[in-house]
Amino acid sequence: KKDIYQHELVGPGLLGCVKNVNRSGNAFAAGTFAGADAFADGLDKAGLDATAGLGCARAEWSVFDAEVKGPNASVGAGASLSPVSAKPFARAELASASASAGPVKAKLGLAVDTGLGISPSGVEVLGTGLSVGSGKISVSLFGSGFEVSFW
Repeated sequence: KKDIYQHELVGPGLLGCVKNVNRSGNAFAAGTFAGADAFADGLDKAGLDATAGLGCARAEWSVFDAEVKGPNASVGAGASLSPVSAKPFARAELASASASAGPVKAKLGLAVDTGLGISPSGVEVLGTGLSVGSGKISVSLFGSGFEVSFW
């Protein structure tokens, strides 16, 4: 779920696939949704975000996930010391559909993003950018994107 940083013990890449291979199926839908989250992993990573929107449906089974969202907006910020990075953002999304199969994720959507992400592996400006490093390769363009996480 994290738009800012993954802060689970096992990340979303190949190791995360092993963790989820036996995950049972689950699905949910909501007419409206809202939430806020703040996290801190020791002194290494910290962040916060808030999201609200209309219409969301999600399904997950084993290493597969799919999600569809209607109009929504979110704000947040995150920072990390390893690797050194920072990302403040505000995003408004008209709609999106995303799917993942293990370490491969794809999203098709239309969004306006005022975020700025800076790290040694890449730069993301206004939701558009290319990132290579830190165990993943990703490309994003105005709410759509593709990512492969290796670990």
